[in-house]
Amino acid sequence: MSEAVLTSAENGVLTITINRPEAKNAVNRAVAEGVAAAIEALESDDSLTIGIITGAGGTFCSGMDLKAFLQGELPVVSGKGFAGFVEAPPAKPLIAAVDGYALAGGMEVAIACDLVVANKDAKFGIPEVKRGLAAGAGALLRLPRLIPQRYAMELALTGDFIGAERAAEIGFVNRVVDGSALDGAKELAATIAANGPLAVKASKEVIAKTEDWSHDEMWAEQQKIIGGIFTSEDAREGAAAFAQKRKPEWKGR
Repeated sequence: MSEAVLTSAENGVLTITINRPEAKNAVNRAVAEGVAAAIEALESDDSLTIGIITGAGGTFCSGMDLKAFLQGELPVVSGKGFAGFVEAPPAKPLIAAVDGYALAGGMEVAIACDLVVANKDAKFGIPEVKRGLAAGAGALLRLPRLIPQRYAMELALTGDFIGAERAAEIGFVNRVVDGSALDGAKELAATIAANGPLAVKASKEVIAKTEDWSHDEMWAEQQKIIGGIFTSEDAREGAAAFAQKRKPEWKGR
């Protein structure tokens, strides 16, 4: 895997670090390919329940590497989009741990994640309109589904930045922490990783798909996803562990 992206796994959590601090973790082709490979590792490893994506050196991600772009390099992976995953997020949950700035494509990386933990001094923004561009890596599509439309409209049309507290107020950030966002994200990830992996993955899938279902079909569609969980080994193990007052030993089946 490229040195532009580092990974480490511990207790069911895969941490993915964009490692270009000298470029404020701007996304070039190497980052996109590295993140794509890391996401594939997250998906294929049954010992992993959840991932965290963060940036080295105190900055989350400043967006697309414009120098690389001017040299004809596109920071995308075919079928997966910008940063190697924004068009095809993993089936397993992903947390963005945001220190410093998450701007333009950097904010769109956070948008593509399921949860966001931010340091109190973090800044978010999609300033593309200030350069005559549009936020085409997911912000215009996904942000109105995550926060009230009028707030999404303001961010998109003004290009202005907002702080972590404001981002939490409007429903974009889950947790604001005083210290390292990565430490806060690891705490949240540990809580999730302690749960049944099949149930976690299925719960994410239902929530991600529910707005595409009509009222008449939503119960049947949900059943297709969660039905097998209730007859799984993990479901029996969870019930047994509760009855025996012990920690469950998940098998992922």
